[in-house]
Amino acid sequence: MSFDSKVVIVTGGANGIGKGIALAYAEKGAKIVVADVDSKTGNEVIKDLHQQSCEAIFIETDVRREDDIKHLMNKTIQTYDKIDILINNAGIGLFKSPFDVTIEEWDNVIHTNLRSVFLCSREAAKYMRKNEHGGSIVNIASTRAIMSEPNSEAYAATKGGIVAITHALAASFANELITVNAISPGWIETGDYDHLRDIDHEQHFSKRVGKPSDIGNACLYLTDKNNNFVTGINLVVDGGMTKKMMYEE
Repeated sequence: MSFDSKVVIVTGGANGIGKGIALAYAEKGAKIVVADVDSKTGNEVIKDLHQQSCEAIFIETDVRREDDIKHLMNKTIQTYDKIDILINNAGIGLFKSPFDVTIEEWDNVIHTNLRSVFLCSREAAKYMRKNEHGGSIVNIASTRAIMSEPNSEAYAATKGGIVAITHALAASFANELITVNAISPGWIETGDYDHLRDIDHEQHFSKRVGKPSDIGNACLYLTDKNNNFVTGINLVVDGGMTKKMMYEE
């Protein structure tokens, strides 16, 4: 897969999975736009990308704000003249008893994780539809869209919503030649991988916990020009964990 000259926006690209996605596209020759509220870490990622001879810029963006999102798209166009790929990765968690969650906390998660997917996709698609071959959007959901632990209502609601809005947008953007897909990561370790235990790895058919590069590789597959027959899906990338039956011995 080659992404030479492709312009890729990654929201939440300063850390964790987002950073891994940005690095994956950089290795394939893409031009990267890292969007994040964390300007210090975001600019550090850009330095890393530049050291790999990758064209990249950082645009400070609060995806809860429509004006910030419009600025992100406009600045990308001013810099690179087009948008080929959008990765909607920005998100936050909230794990708190539903009896204690405030409406402000609920709205903050909804606006950050879910509303941003709609706004970013809409604004990016306005430019993608001008491309001869359209474009590609990937929304980062979660296996928590289909399974839960206690006290995760807001997060689960947003991730379930992302899966649903993905196929809705795929239908709406079909005539514009824009594919829209979701990825639901399972356990993706963004900290110290070497500190994981054997039991952590054994929870997976793959016999290992996931890494950000696993999600980056999935994004590459879904946005490769040869895979434009794939649209409207939710690709679960979890090492088989959600299919593995667990028994206590």
